[in-house]
Amino acid sequence: MTTLSRRSLLAATAIACAAFAVSGAAHAQGSGAPVRLLVGYSAGGPVDQGARLFAIALSKELGQTVVVENKTGANATLAGSEVVRAKPDGLTLWFAASPTITISPNVMSKMQFDPAKDLTPIAPILSYYNVLVVNNDQPFKNTQELVAYAKAHPGKLNYASAGVGGSNHLGALLFAKRSGIEMNHVPYKGNAPAMTDVIGGQINMMLDIISTASTYIHSGKVRAIAVTSPQRNPSLPNVPTFAESGIEGLKGFDVGGWYGVYGPKNMPADLTAKLNKATNAALAQPELKAKYKDLGYDEWVGGPEKLAERAAQERQMWSTVTQGIVID
Repeated sequence: MTTLSRRSLLAATAIACAAFAVSGAAHAQGSGAPVRLLVGYSAGGPVDQGARLFAIALSKELGQTVVVENKTGANATLAGSEVVRAKPDGLTLWFAASPTITISPNVMSKMQFDPAKDLTPIAPILSYYNVLVVNNDQPFKNTQELVAYAKAHPGKLNYASAGVGGSNHLGALLFAKRSGIEMNHVPYKGNAPAMTDVIGGQINMMLDIISTASTYIHSGKVRAIAVTSPQRNPSLPNVPTFAESGIEGLKGFDVGGWYGVYGPKNMPADLTAKLNKATNAALAQPELKAKYKDLGYDEWVGGPEKLAERAAQERQMWSTVTQGIVID
């Protein structure tokens, strides 16, 4: 066989292998096998809640069962690690919350993967914002009074979070920095125990996702001070934004989070497009739209590039806030 013939044979073989890989991935995704939707947080929390509602809608669009699996650990990155190791066949996906994508790379000393390089962005799902809630016995009833009290009593106020490096930790830290006050951070293992201690008075306040905090606010167990969104949230219309406080450092305050769907690296473009289309169709279902709206979420739909662009921007933003914070 001539050298040219060998080269031609090798080239043809490579093309055939690539075509087989793509068709194999597409076949796997459309085989009727269940799709695993991994969540890095425990069952019953806001991320799990959002994922389970989405899984029902996505299952209808794909004609396949979508099963939510909770893979907790490693600061919510364990689920992502499993997706990174999975075959790019569309059967293993990650319902990721933004802190794991944008904050963890800045604070974890031993993160097992790079979200910007080791995953395939598929589609944005929704955006969410936090609300600052305080124990009912606190003397301040709005942002201006809180800031004035904190300045008069430096270091006396404490705030809870679901853990070091989470969005409610860093969101509160950013609020403190921009308003020129000093507060003590008390990390918990999850939002629920943190909220319990805010209600009980062991902790002064915390930022919590609007979807979960609303129940405690409406029942009168805590008092809402402000939301972190640029506009008021429809589910809490009487709660002002931080920007409305008139405090100079809080002008334009806009700190939120989001959920997005990711797959393993090197997913075929046609498979990514198929999953993106199915995701957007699922989000357009009236029942899911209504449920997400009732929970205080904002719609956020689009293509993979929209998800990747926002993730990159927020990774850069949080890098300036997280200096000196390290999670081993």
